[in-house]
Amino acid sequence: MNTTDELKEVPKTFNDWREARRFRAWELHKEGWSQKRIAEALGVTGGAVSQWLKVAREESLSGLLSSTSKRGPAPRLSAEDLQKLPQFLERGAESYGFRGEVWTRARVGEVIKQEFGVSYSERHVGRLLHEIGWTRQKPRERADQRDEEEIAGWYAETFPELKKKPLEKEERWSS
Repeated sequence: MNTTDELKEVPKTFNDWREARRFRAWELHKEGWSQKRIAEALGVTGGAVSQWLKVAREESLSGLLSSTSKRGPAPRLSAEDLQKLPQFLERGAESYGFRGEVWTRARVGEVIKQEFGVSYSERHVGRLLHEIGWTRQKPRERADQRDEEEIAGWYAETFPELKKKPLEKEERWSS
């Protein structure tokens, strides 16, 4: 593809400094600079310069723009699917056959797999939960018989005595 098909020239303003750096690499390449010299001048690796120039040659200069330079796989869950996830989770964990109403990343991952047919690692499930605004909820495990007044008294009276001084060290003998 000809580099002038989509974008006639280097833009006058840029969306961010990274985009400006990519276009500067292209300009230096057009002036006859070597990839190694461009990389040194811009403070990047030779591989990065190589990739930028390849994109500019094969996809056109518009491939260097920030909006089109994002790489990586397309999300497996659409934005609509992600918006539906809280509705499924509000049904409760027991409605999906789990024992207890606590949601874990593993359980949410199972729901995603059931409802959308997509598998994710527990770590990525955590990212998705963060993205939809769900925070980590870890239940506190406390005995029902817990007596807060008695515990406060123990901390006030007994604990300081235990903490006061370390055990005395035995005298060392040498031969």
